[in-house]
Amino acid sequence: MTVKRMDNVGIVVEDIGAAIEFFVELGLTLEGRMPIEGEWAGRVTGLRGQRVEIAMTRTPDVHSRLELSRFDAPAIASDHRTDPVNALGYLRAMFAVEDIDDTLARLTKLGASLVGEVVDYEGIYRLCYIRGPEGVLIGLAQEIAQQTSR
Repeated sequence: MTVKRMDNVGIVVEDIGAAIEFFVELGLTLEGRMPIEGEWAGRVTGLRGQRVEIAMTRTPDVHSRLELSRFDAPAIASDHRTDPVNALGYLRAMFAVEDIDDTLARLTKLGASLVGEVVDYEGIYRLCYIRGPEGVLIGLAQEIAQQTSR
């Protein structure tokens, strides 16, 4: 059998409260927040003795979820938050937004910064990358057609 659907994308953060605030402002809904630990959890991840707090968020279309994780143990192994977009294995999440300018204005108040600039991709999308909470790389995409069809 092939993949049924993607369940979620996970991002490890230091300040889970700030990350939740940021992604809720972006438009995701917090589904729950809880500690994860125990022998079973270490068997899944290969990190014995892990203690993690997770927060699960869901996109407005209810088809995608983003899991935020803050590790208490073991210690963070490496930090890729300032790596450029072409770093091997680097994660970037892209979100479709209704109004990229409004979204940028709201997220900038929570510490987001534009990586490059907002660009027009062949009259189809306006696109940009931002650094969100703790430098996490996030893409924003706005369909241009939706603006002209209002």
